[in-house]
Amino acid sequence: MTDVVRPYLVALIAMMSFVLSSVGSSPASDPPRTQCCLPSGQGQRCVVKTPNACRQGGGIDVGPGSCSPNPCGGATTTTTSTSTTLPVLCGNGTIEAGEQCDQPGSSCGAGALCSADCTCPCDFLDPSVCLHPFPNDYFTKADPTTGTGRRVNLALAAMPRNASEKPIDPTDYDRSDGFSPGAAIVLRVPGVDLGVTGAVPITDLARSLDANAPIVLVNADTLAHHLFWAEIDSNASSEATRAILLHPAVNLADGTRYIVALRRMKDSTGALIPPNPDFVAYRDRTATGDPVKEARRAHMESLFTTLAAAGVPRHGLYLAWDFTVASRRNNSERLLFARDDAFARLGTQAPTFTVTQIDNEVDDKIFRRVTGQYLVERYVSSPAPPARYVLGLDGLPLHQPTPQQAPFLCIIPRAALANATASATPARPSLYGHGLFGTNSEVNAGNVESMANEHNFVFCATNWIGMSTEDIPNTLTILGDLSNFPTLTDRVQQSVVDQLFLARLLIHPAGFASNPAFQDAFGAPVIDTSHVFYDGNSQGGILGGLVMEFAQDITRGVLGVPAITFSTLVTRSSDFGPFAAVLYPAYPHELERPLIFSLVQMLWDRGEPSGSAHHMTTDPLPNTPAHTILIHEAFGDHQVANVQTEVEARTIGASIYQPALTVGRSTDVTPFFAIPAIPSFPFDGSALVVWDHGCSTPASCPNPPAVADCTCPPPTTNTPPPGGHDPHEDPRSQPSARTQKSEFLQANGVVVDVCGGMPCLAP
Repeated sequence: MTDVVRPYLVALIAMMSFVLSSVGSSPASDPPRTQCCLPSGQGQRCVVKTPNACRQGGGIDVGPGSCSPNPCGGATTTTTSTSTTLPVLCGNGTIEAGEQCDQPGSSCGAGALCSADCTCPCDFLDPSVCLHPFPNDYFTKADPTTGTGRRVNLALAAMPRNASEKPIDPTDYDRSDGFSPGAAIVLRVPGVDLGVTGAVPITDLARSLDANAPIVLVNADTLAHHLFWAEIDSNASSEATRAILLHPAVNLADGTRYIVALRRMKDSTGALIPPNPDFVAYRDRTATGDPVKEARRAHMESLFTTLAAAGVPRHGLYLAWDFTVASRRNNSERLLFARDDAFARLGTQAPTFTVTQIDNEVDDKIFRRVTGQYLVERYVSSPAPPARYVLGLDGLPLHQPTPQQAPFLCIIPRAALANATASATPARPSLYGHGLFGTNSEVNAGNVESMANEHNFVFCATNWIGMSTEDIPNTLTILGDLSNFPTLTDRVQQSVVDQLFLARLLIHPAGFASNPAFQDAFGAPVIDTSHVFYDGNSQGGILGGLVMEFAQDITRGVLGVPAITFSTLVTRSSDFGPFAAVLYPAYPHELERPLIFSLVQMLWDRGEPSGSAHHMTTDPLPNTPAHTILIHEAFGDHQVANVQTEVEARTIGASIYQPALTVGRSTDVTPFFAIPAIPSFPFDGSALVVWDHGCSTPASCPNPPAVADCTCPPPTTNTPPPGGHDPHEDPRSQPSARTQKSEFLQANGVVVDVCGGMPCLAP
């Protein structure tokens, strides 16, 4: 996050916090709660609420300042909406054939939630939070029209609620045919000690593949065990609110079903933790006497059979369930449609653009700066935030009648045009992607100017709408009510179309090269229009991966300090504090927060590279060329967690420069496990290169680090680094790293060794 953006964000957060406090937001940690009943649009709902004056008189809180005389055990029922698909007697208080529950009677387990169609929206196998364990095919239904044959079916009654008791709207989630390929798997095991249990830690990923691992993630088709790590949520303030998080160390396969199995869960004394009695009944083949639970037995038996074939016997299991990953179509079809429709409308023409300002003699590196706007086909409801896709009956975005106006800012280095009377030396054109909630003005940064002039690039940038400075107010609104989350992800997808139109302007003969602003005094262009590239840092590196998944004109890109899966990144980032200051009071129940992060990743997958990461390089999306990617990682990065950079490298099939680090620098048993080494140089392929600021070893990295100017290895918890030097901007500032980027960003570019066979240092 830039120093320019941060004060603006802090001021807005202060205002947002005041608004939240005026509607009675709860403290950041879980307050004492008791159970009561609330009427809702989906039938009467038993929830837990904080004690208040209303309850002191024996009534039930049904909203701010309102009471109802009916306790949960009362005889009064709530009428549900009528539907020809619902049982005739749904809502009469008695569970009949075809029903799983009724109001107020229920067979849904702890929490007693019941949906409008008299089904249980929560999984009784983990009653700690509705929607635990997550993701979970229990929250889907059969649908032969989707890519997976299933459709997500999250009930409004099951969704997490904010401090004003408003549930997250499940509508867009329920359009999905499966769950995220990269988000954390979330559940609770009361009192578990993962170290004593022997669960795979972040520092030893290989242990997740052990035959006797206490937690396994099994591909139901191939029976292979998947690479992941397990951790306890270190952001929770008490054991009672700590969830287990299982993170894929390489993204899960599209449209594939996986089984999660836990066994021999132990507490800190080494004692075995008893499983849920309902799961024990399935595991041990004992009857429950409950027709709703018995109806699930056949499915559970199929899980036990598959697990046994994968070397995981049912004896000793603590819990097992399955889930289906969303299909490639699910995560890519909206943006693919918008891209293809936009370029079909553009045809053979260049996008319309206007130059509004030309600045010459900018400084000793840049001769000319060109500013302007261009027009892009629009698929979101408004050119300004908040905006979201307008979807047709087929679920695809509808083209809007007026265009999206996008700004551009380009820098022309003296290497391309030394002065006003010099002849042009045509430069390689490249998009530049800016950082977190910034603007395209970041293209004026010193390191970008140096890269441009040292290696003769014309860099052009537009705003990453959806996650640019103008989107900050809307983002804070989203954090207070996550039902608005599509207004972020849909605008980011529109922004990808904006980026691709800007790339077309850089290589089209009638684009920028045709304008005097991009020519020398003799009319010769300063741009070599034969190829166009991508280079971005931080958010520009992250979202640059999304551009590279969908780009047709760009086939080579550099992603500086990037990663995938925002939902895993946020709590590990030093940038998250200001956003947490709004999100946490709005969603005060700590045990629900990891669930919320994994839930929103389902929508984020369409607007960040995680959803289609398997297709970034050698298995491209339809009508898209293959791409080659160079990733630069800053070891110990405070803002973008290394672990997710490495997940991205594994998922896209990148190889790593070795030796990546000095021996002993990493806390991992096998650093960069399952990322193959680059065999020789020059290397023609996608690559990960780690740049290290250096100084500290694990032994000299207490909390905080002993030496302020040194960078420590990343923390092993889902928290930000505790202090020391943040190396986030070091790779882009290193001349040798810029040389490596230049050698890669060519028509026949390759990865070269600029570190002399030693670890790459960026002091």
